[in-house]
Amino acid sequence: MGRIEAAEEVETTVKGEPLASYPQNYQTGQPSSVGRPWSTGLFDCHLDQTNAVMTAFLPCVTFGQIAEVLDAGEMSCPLGSFIYMLMMPALCSQWIMGSKYRTKLRNRYGLVEAPYQDAVSHIFCSCCSLCQEFRELKNRGLDPALGWRGIIAQQQAVGYGNEQMNQPPQFQAMSK
Repeated sequence: MGRIEAAEEVETTVKGEPLASYPQNYQTGQPSSVGRPWSTGLFDCHLDQTNAVMTAFLPCVTFGQIAEVLDAGEMSCPLGSFIYMLMMPALCSQWIMGSKYRTKLRNRYGLVEAPYQDAVSHIFCSCCSLCQEFRELKNRGLDPALGWRGIIAQQQAVGYGNEQMNQPPQFQAMSK
């Protein structure tokens, strides 16, 4: 039970040529965690102190910002904040919405569900979870503090600047 068992050796090939062989190990009774690691850890709140303080006092605002980005502007930050705020006194049920959006973020970027399951992270470490989600989006170039429209405007400004730099100069001629 819970032991690592070795199966037969598996050969990998590239274009029909054997590359290497390695033992195919698996662990019984344990689900494998597949995915990319998060860009920061769950307890790395100190990496973005402004967001950490905001989340400590107003977690509903941080949730609203994250929800707006993940929903591509369909849910506004004020609406997301309001829903989260309503769920807080209702038997502390804000973890339901928080874990739903954490799962959405993980699925979008292929992130591993670690160090805890999404629901567990939001039940016991909701502020740390929100901060980690905020940092993940920010590290991927989607700063939730800007809002969805701000992100789109920023991307268009960067794209416009690149287009202008890549265009050859127009034909020039001298005249009297």
